[in-house]
Amino acid sequence: MITLGSLFDGIGGFPLAAVNNGIIPIWVSEIESFPIEVTKIRFPDMVHVGDITKLKGEELPPVDIITGGSPCQDLSVAGTRAGLAGERSRLFMEQIRITKEMRCKDGREGKANDLIRPRYFVWENVPGAFSSTGGEDFQAVLEESPRIADSTISIPRPPRGIWKSAGCILGYEFSVAWRVLDAQYWGVAQRRKRIFLVADFGGHTAPKILFEQESLFGNT
Repeated sequence: MITLGSLFDGIGGFPLAAVNNGIIPIWVSEIESFPIEVTKIRFPDMVHVGDITKLKGEELPPVDIITGGSPCQDLSVAGTRAGLAGERSRLFMEQIRITKEMRCKDGREGKANDLIRPRYFVWENVPGAFSSTGGEDFQAVLEESPRIADSTISIPRPPRGIWKSAGCILGYEFSVAWRVLDAQYWGVAQRRKRIFLVADFGGHTAPKILFEQESLFGNT
């Protein structure tokens, strides 16, 4: 049984994807009342754990996957471009903190790295994150994510600070991959591009998850 915890849950996009793929959403963090009421109806068995800033990772039920679409307003090209230093988008670091705390607790018993939970980390955000603060914000995302497993990691910026729309990083025992996906090719009647980043803290499956499809493209 693969389990999931969802941060910045909204109306349950990640839990919906989870149940459609045989993954069980265990708990969610959200503070807005209307989305909470929606997910209580759709996923009555999920536990609502409240405000992300007040959570302690070591107190949360362990899960295999932790997801989060942290607030995008400070990263979007339509926003103030305050970046990860902005009041809302800096909440990304809360997702990092909680994941570290969860893995720290689960790893105290001397488990192998691939058995420490959560093993997988998923982040979703707007493509404006690539250019925010001259590319430094996405560099920070790429560094902070694998540092959950290896604190020594340093990720250089690309030439001229321009990030490509897809890529991956392979470490000794971890992998990180990112890719821009457009909702219009996934059954939604609108163009909506988003970055999806997957980190595997126990192996090299992140690029397989994001880049290897299980079937041929359909006729959209």
